[in-house]
Amino acid sequence: MTPDRFDPPRASRLFRGSRHSRRTGAQADGASFPVVPEQNFHVRRITLIALLAAAIVLPCLYVAAMALTDLRTREADATDMTLRTVRIAEEHALKVFDMNETLNARIIDLTEGLDDDGIRAREAEIHDKLRTMGGGYPQVAAVSIFGRGGDLLATSRYYPSPILSIDQRDDFVGIRGGKDLEHVSKVMTGHVAGEQVFNMGVERRAADGSFAGVVSVALRPSYFDAFYRELLGGSNSTPMIMSLVRTDGAILAHYPRSPREPTAMAPASPFAEAITQGRRAGVVRMRSNVDGDNLILAFRHVGSYPVYVLCGYRTSAIWAAWYRHLSVLIVSMFMPSIALWCVIWLSLRRLGAEEEAWERWQAEASMRRSIESAYRQSRKMEALGTLVGSVAHDFNNLLMILSSNVQIARRLGVAGLDRELSAMERALKSGQSLTRQLLGVARKQPLRTETLALERWLPTCRELLRASLGAKVSLVIDPGVETWPMRVDVAELELALINVAVNARDAMPNGGRFTLRASNITFRHEDGFPLTGDFVQLSLEDTGVGMAPDVLARAFEPLFTTKPKGMGTGLGLPQVFAFCESSGGLAAIDSAVGAGTSVRLYLPRAAAEPEAPGPAETSADESAAAQGLRILLVEDNAEVAAGTEALLQMMGHQVTCVFNADTALHLFDDANARRARTGEPLPFDLVLSDIHMPGTKNGIDLAEAILAFDVKLPVILVTGYAEELDRARRVDVRVLSKPFDIGLLEKLLETIQRDVAQAGSDPATHPAE
Repeated sequence: MTPDRFDPPRASRLFRGSRHSRRTGAQADGASFPVVPEQNFHVRRITLIALLAAAIVLPCLYVAAMALTDLRTREADATDMTLRTVRIAEEHALKVFDMNETLNARIIDLTEGLDDDGIRAREAEIHDKLRTMGGGYPQVAAVSIFGRGGDLLATSRYYPSPILSIDQRDDFVGIRGGKDLEHVSKVMTGHVAGEQVFNMGVERRAADGSFAGVVSVALRPSYFDAFYRELLGGSNSTPMIMSLVRTDGAILAHYPRSPREPTAMAPASPFAEAITQGRRAGVVRMRSNVDGDNLILAFRHVGSYPVYVLCGYRTSAIWAAWYRHLSVLIVSMFMPSIALWCVIWLSLRRLGAEEEAWERWQAEASMRRSIESAYRQSRKMEALGTLVGSVAHDFNNLLMILSSNVQIARRLGVAGLDRELSAMERALKSGQSLTRQLLGVARKQPLRTETLALERWLPTCRELLRASLGAKVSLVIDPGVETWPMRVDVAELELALINVAVNARDAMPNGGRFTLRASNITFRHEDGFPLTGDFVQLSLEDTGVGMAPDVLARAFEPLFTTKPKGMGTGLGLPQVFAFCESSGGLAAIDSAVGAGTSVRLYLPRAAAEPEAPGPAETSADESAAAQGLRILLVEDNAEVAAGTEALLQMMGHQVTCVFNADTALHLFDDANARRARTGEPLPFDLVLSDIHMPGTKNGIDLAEAILAFDVKLPVILVTGYAEELDRARRVDVRVLSKPFDIGLLEKLLETIQRDVAQAGSDPATHPAE
């Protein structure tokens, strides 16, 4: 079709909105210098003093609480250790004494019916049997048989037996007198064994039931000392002690040995009181007269024998370890506190100086308030655009996090939450639309321009516009004849049409007609128009109530709206204007009260025709791509890694996740070594890595190392740091800035899948990305 000629008289009317939009940016109302609120220096000083007091008191309370808790924990651990150890020692002693009792019983049976003369007559035979029975036990020093008068009749140590008598020995006298305690004697130098022993004896009776003598097994205390040494770790520096004592306090065995140690425990100790009370087991705290130290002492009675085993833990060792821990705690806690005290003290001094400077500043402030007014008026719109763009960018990051998680829930097919997820998706779309408008108004929305053919595209917008207009408004779309292709951002164009349609709907509360027409138009320099060239004109017309002149003059002004509070943002038409200017065109608006409104978008003609849709992928490529990629995900944040891994697996890919670049390089080193030996291909088709990670290497170092391999793998780097993004772009890899669009990542992976499918199954043939 023949393009329309531009009508100069009509131009002043067409571009009134555009010129007005620029003019309002320079005609911002003057504003006075902001009045700084009065400073309350007294409150600030009291606050600093309170902080100083808290910085002193709180660390002291914390150290005291931690020290007390640590001391109680150490004492509880020591008590638990003594209880466990004394239980083992009791079982050992019980086995030894039970074995001795069995040995004594066998000897009684051996001498059954024999008097003293009969035993002497068979001394050689009995000696051999005693040596056989007692010689296999390391704790047994000698096994002896004594007669009615205490004379030695036979022994395992000597033959013939030496002439000696024990008629005056306490254990012989006690057994003859029926004293149970003396069945286990005190430590002595044995007459038969010739070494330090204590004896375990039993009574021999004659046929008439009278006392006939004693069978005695001499036990070595050194055997018990050696066992206790091994039980406590084999070191003399152990904080624990072990003892075997009789119920009267006589010490039978003790570890560790000390010179001039007493032979019995103090009779007035808490342990002696516990024995007097008949307690068979327990824990007491006492000062030992044997070791000369305070102990946490656990004791247990050994079976029915008049013997106790003791295990003590030196409290001096507990206190020494506690002091060491306390010193570390004090240093680590109070060094920063001292620094904080100094900072607060310096802040108090600076506060005084600041109070003096405040008085001088107040006198000078009034002279500066008039300087800013003109500058603020000229830069109002630019400052507003910068602020809006910054807020929209941060808000969009939050929306992306929520959008990713909603997509995960959708792909997981969570049952029973469809309504909630749909509500979240609608809210997300509204939020994303708002941020796009904000970024568009601020000229900070990057355009993804493409060549668009209106004849094919406009029919697809019908349902989108119907949803925006509502049921009461009829829609007419006229795509024109041979309309030129345009070079625009399709998403921004859709948003612009929606914004105009929403305004038209609100202007027609009782219904009406909304018309969209497309045509070609050429602007020439001689017509006095600021832009020249070929454009496509989109006319958006409604039959609504129209705009008053004062409203029309501010229609493209950001944040200006005539809608009730909470019903409009004042960003719709400004987004339309900003989109057209960013695309290299412009927007104009005509309206009159009662005559409706006409918004015209002038978008530049594309230099080339839009590309036709390519042929469908071959079935072989689809089959290979359907198998998914083998992806190495390198991400140090566990939650980010879990979400990304879940999404990638939902896309059909195999994911291996590691948490830093060093581990990833180790994997590649092993894989390259296997490949050199066996020809086995690398186990990954793609590396998706964060840049900022702990360890010796970051994601960029990882990418550079991978690109240095003889087998080139595609690498995608993800970052939220601007300085890293600049460096990453100098590496021959794809880079996504956080937060990235999941759809964009999926398209990248589909492209890599097709490359892998075309290159074959061996990753060695993959081209470097």
